[in-house]
Amino acid sequence: MTLNRNSIRNIIGIIGNVISFGLFAAPAPTFYKIIKRGAVEDFSPNPYLATILNCALWVFYGLPIVHPHSILVVTINSVGLVMEFAYIITYFYYANKNQRKKVLIVLAGEAVLYALIVTLTLTLLHTTQKRTLVVGIFCLIFNIAMYAMPLDNMLLVIRTKSVEYLPGFLLLANFLNGGTWLTYALLRFDLFVFISNGCGAILGLIQLILYAIYYKSTPKRDNNIEKPPPRTVELPPV
Repeated sequence: MTLNRNSIRNIIGIIGNVISFGLFAAPAPTFYKIIKRGAVEDFSPNPYLATILNCALWVFYGLPIVHPHSILVVTINSVGLVMEFAYIITYFYYANKNQRKKVLIVLAGEAVLYALIVTLTLTLLHTTQKRTLVVGIFCLIFNIAMYAMPLDNMLLVIRTKSVEYLPGFLLLANFLNGGTWLTYALLRFDLFVFISNGCGAILGLIQLILYAIYYKSTPKRDNNIEKPPPRTVELPPV
């Protein structure tokens, strides 16, 4: 049985969903530690707040009324949206008053911005081509902002010649995720998914190269000494 391009694209998209789910699930051990300790301490919620808006925008982008034939983009980002909210709810429960206030302010701002984008898109733009263009641009803006988050980690690796805070399996998953969704975008050309995951794949590859270069020069810690929590290096899955 010969597979046509759409069937292959769907298979690639399903693989991408599985890998992306793994990336969304990666922070779970950190939040388990928060629950055990009963406090968030100096843990930052910013990557998860940013991912909530990012996922919400990609869900909107993938809807048939905006960009048809993108149901697999909707499915994984819907799952991601639920998981990121679960992380933020956990953070909020164990946070202090000031930390909770900051989370509420950011979430309120994101809700207002998202509502504006959805309302203006649906009321002022009446074709899927125009809606795809406008919503896709917003998706890229926020994705690029999220791609900038791991850059300080890369500079830290170069400066210290150590990959102690870069978990190799997560770097590999990031690269594979970007490459998978890049292939998905090429099979039925989707400019915004292509650019987004092209950037993700390139950044993931650079991080893997840095990891390979500096792996041997990384100081070995005593197993009895507790290591500081690894820095967040997850990239947005779509």
